[in-house]
Amino acid sequence: MTAIAQQLPGLDRIRDRFVDLLEDRKNSIAQHVLTAWDGETTDEINGNLVSARNILHQIAGTAGTVGFHDLGTTAHQCEAQIIAHLEGPYADLAICPGEIIWRIDTFVEACATIIPSA
Repeated sequence: MTAIAQQLPGLDRIRDRFVDLLEDRKNSIAQHVLTAWDGETTDEINGNLVSARNILHQIAGTAGTVGFHDLGTTAHQCEAQIIAHLEGPYADLAICPGEIIWRIDTFVEACATIIPSA
């Protein structure tokens, strides 16, 4: 976290809220990607990937600000992998690339280092 960000009033509250929401967001992302993996139509697959990408975008945009730079980088890499597929030559095929699954797995692992154990 940058020195200026550490001095912002209320940043601890924002950081705590980010961590509180992370479990649900992580689960939603994983569910969307698994549904895409199991999907049978292009619309189902790509729709779920878009939903996962949107959540990852939110996390990537906030994580670094609240002190989780590595998580933000991982979220951004996952988002980029999904975008590459959605804008790539195979976006019109009913497939979810394995690389996306692998990236999301690294994201889930990164979240586990932040989310407090129950």
